Amino acid sequence: MKELFPAKQVNGFVFSLLLTVVALSVYFMDMSFELGMTILLVTAFIQAGVQLIIFMHAGESKDKGMIYTSLFYSIFIALVTIFGSLLAMVWGYM
Repeated sequence: MKELFPAKQVNGFVFSLLLTVVALSVYFMDMSFELGMTILLVTAFIQAGVQLIIFMHAGESKDKGMIYTSLFYSIFIALVTIFGSLLAMVWGYM
């Protein structure tokens, strides 16, 4: 019966709920903008990792190296796009 109980998914769900409570606490507590944004960014990235690894089973297939390579490449492209846009539009470098 133990092999039928999805303990990994239940632990992931509880951890996701805990991360959500931590993120919601930023709204209800009176903290500085910098501290609040830091907490929100950290919890968001951890939450994305939990969702990807536990619920989408990213590391359980034979081609997990390719999955993680694609993930890191897409994160790199997203960061280049975001910081390139900030560089051109906000910071005034063209």
